[in-house]
Amino acid sequence: MPKMTFIERDGTRRDVDAPVGLSVLEIAHKHDIDLEGACEGSLACATCHVVVDPEWAAKLSSPTDDEEDMLDLAFGLEKTSRLGCQIVMTDALDGLTVRLPKAG
Repeated sequence: MPKMTFIERDGTRRDVDAPVGLSVLEIAHKHDIDLEGACEGSLACATCHVVVDPEWAAKLSSPTDDEEDMLDLAFGLEKTSRLGCQIVMTDALDGLTVRLPKAG
């Protein structure tokens, strides 16, 4: 099973199992990681904003226009910011690292 790393707001690294087919948001919830996801992954908010490690950012598909629109609402936007609900785990993403942005 692929694994991924969450870097929590306080800098703590959490290595977790990341089942293929689940979104980063779903994986976070499965492991009690504090990633909100108020719209439950329906691409209607930006509360699952994560910052993808630059080494991994180029390996992801480009964000859709709808995701870009929602990211415009996110606090602390960075060049590799993405919505966790839009990153779906695959075997090719084994080792993916994302950071939770600091709260605003």
